[in-house]
Amino acid sequence: MADAAASPATPAPMTGMALAITSIALALGTFMQVLDGTIANVSVPTIAGNLGVSSSQGTWVITSFAVANGVSVPLTGWLMGRYGVVKTFVASVALFTVASFLCGISWNMASLIIFRILQGAVSGPMIPGSQALLIMIFPASKRGTALAIWSMTTLVAPICGPILGGYISDNFSWPWIFLINVPIGILCTVVCWRGMASRETATRKVPIDTTGFMLLLVWVGALQVMLDTGKDADWFNSPAIVVELIVAVVGLIAWVIWELHEKHPIVDLSLLKSRNFVLATIAFCLGYAVFFGNNLLLPLWLQTRMGYIATWAGLVAAPSGAVAVFLTPFAARLMTKVDARWAATVSLVAFAGSYFLRSGYTPDASFGSLIVPMLVQGIAMSTFFISMVTLSLNGIPAQQVPSAVGLSNFLRITAGSFAASLATTIWDRGEALHQTRLAEAMGSSDPAFVQTLQKLQAAGMSAQQALGSITNQVVNQAYTLAALDFFRVSAWLIVLTIPCIWLTRKAMANAGEAHAAD
Repeated sequence: MADAAASPATPAPMTGMALAITSIALALGTFMQVLDGTIANVSVPTIAGNLGVSSSQGTWVITSFAVANGVSVPLTGWLMGRYGVVKTFVASVALFTVASFLCGISWNMASLIIFRILQGAVSGPMIPGSQALLIMIFPASKRGTALAIWSMTTLVAPICGPILGGYISDNFSWPWIFLINVPIGILCTVVCWRGMASRETATRKVPIDTTGFMLLLVWVGALQVMLDTGKDADWFNSPAIVVELIVAVVGLIAWVIWELHEKHPIVDLSLLKSRNFVLATIAFCLGYAVFFGNNLLLPLWLQTRMGYIATWAGLVAAPSGAVAVFLTPFAARLMTKVDARWAATVSLVAFAGSYFLRSGYTPDASFGSLIVPMLVQGIAMSTFFISMVTLSLNGIPAQQVPSAVGLSNFLRITAGSFAASLATTIWDRGEALHQTRLAEAMGSSDPAFVQTLQKLQAAGMSAQQALGSITNQVVNQAYTLAALDFFRVSAWLIVLTIPCIWLTRKAMANAGEAHAAD
């Protein structure tokens, strides 16, 4: 049943200045949400240092936001149906603004993580809401323009995130990476509500799967905590880690059983009967997880081991987004004529090429050589989202498309947050292995070691200082070798994902374009 705010008829599209101002406000809403998924990447060492925790613990700032955002995505459809798209979107932006302010005034790592969880949880409706409202306010003949504005915003934000985060960290203080959202969020909230309150969509009382949602929170939360704290707790030697794993496994099994028998499930698991959806979603999640893990590890390595400041680490990462922005319009048009499997393959090959190129980095790599692989990654990004969503939605009935998009995005975002947690653990484990090997090869009887020690002492260092300097060089070299291993393994994982694409049925881009970057 529609509530009092529901309109009996669809309002006419906006025109003129009202359309321009509202479009900008909606784009800003999307921009903020996507920006906050990347802006902290280059600021992790700064945040961790200021709050007195390790860089690996600092990554909780990334993973807490991502997993909370992923879990909230399945609720979006119910919220929009129950309260209307306009109210849901505006409330989401307003709450996101409040959460951003709280992140900015955090007094320790625990408070920052709690507020980042809140920020991620309330941001679920922002991207799908902005997309739906842009389509609503534009004339049908200009729907392509609306989607272009939305798509370009989701690609520009990842470019600006690392650069802006790096610049703020280097020249101001890290809280401002969150506080800059406050004036933008207030402006977006006011403009969108004043411009679209009269355009509220019809609402209906739909039951919510509370049990399914709580089970989802339990198993995803337990698994994420296990991944985030496992390294510091010595993994399965810790009773707490074992308990978290048991809770995650039991919670997952209980959730699956419940969702399969629930009349109104929060996640429609019947979609897993579609071969295209399953295989394409597996490829989508694996590809995105590897991409997310690499995007976190690269700036961390550059800042902690290569001597880069946050701004320059952000500039290294930025070219991939610039290339993606330039190529995406061409890729979208091309995909209406080309089998999406070919586009997906090109994307995965480009990702693998980018990671293989990174595995050839050297400790004295120039800025130019660092950005070449990022340019190749931009090629991959231009077709990755569109092709994967097109393949996953192929053969899905129209009434199930929203559920399919929601499930796909939940799995993708959750996979990314898990990958971020594992990336630093794998890196640290790799460093320990390489450090042991380097130490064995460079014993006290090694002529090169003795010669280096003597040179440092001749330069004025004490024996202890000289030994400390050599040890530091060994640690840096070990971390570099571990990073190169990570890049190389990432490339092979992407290559092994390609067969999944060719086990799906042929698909051509049409409606999937609209959901490409949800």
